[in-house]
Amino acid sequence: MLPIPRNTFRDALRAGQPQIGLWVGLADANAAEALACTGYDWLLIDGEHAPNDPRSVLDQLRAVAPYPCHAVVRPVQADVALVKQYLDIGAQTLLVPMVDTPEQARLMVRAMRYAPEGIRGMGAALARASRWNQVDDYLEQANGQMCLLVQAESTEAIANLRAIAEVDGVDGVFFGPADLSASMGLRGQPNHPDVQRVMLDGIATVRAAGKAAGILSADPATAQRYLDAGALFVAVGVDTSLLVKAAKDLRQRFRPTLS
Repeated sequence: MLPIPRNTFRDALRAGQPQIGLWVGLADANAAEALACTGYDWLLIDGEHAPNDPRSVLDQLRAVAPYPCHAVVRPVQADVALVKQYLDIGAQTLLVPMVDTPEQARLMVRAMRYAPEGIRGMGAALARASRWNQVDDYLEQANGQMCLLVQAESTEAIANLRAIAEVDGVDGVFFGPADLSASMGLRGQPNHPDVQRVMLDGIATVRAAGKAAGILSADPATAQRYLDAGALFVAVGVDTSLLVKAAKDLRQRFRPTLS
């Protein structure tokens, strides 16, 4: 029999160790594996805004698995059936978007756990998660390796932030600057001082509840500001943006102006 994989990412958050990540939106196993070799603590495999589904996510989970880099999966929505699929293909950490209330957070906690603690469907014999029933006592151990991160990205979520963060089974709260700024009437202005203030206050609220706070910022100074404020899981770039910028910078060196 095989041992269950340890959720080292969740353990690091619980120990208060900052985890630096990278967004992965290219939806390609080769790209994911290449990035897994670059030294980040975690990679976010995006199923909300990137063209991913459970099968393409499965390929990327397999590509990342050999490396000391934790794969976090973001489903397209807070859906019980999708959670079941992503856990069965082997994801242990989910980042669930658009969680606005503690009731939604509690449903996601239950979706990630087998009964009687939750409502996760009993299909481990068909699942990569259990290595097709070759992980020793998977059904008894699985609940203990799950990590749930929920996204607060609306004014409603901010109003309910303390209650969301205090939900038992929520390991962390991630702030979505783009959606939050739009919800605040400041669309396209994630670095607006009012948005920054809300997120910095939010980080403090989440940490006061004993949970990890996270965020994405491709600006190094802003990312460091969030880390200094107590954020523990911070994504500092997006693969698509890095690729496009590197390609444009290289082209500009040889052809400064386009004809």
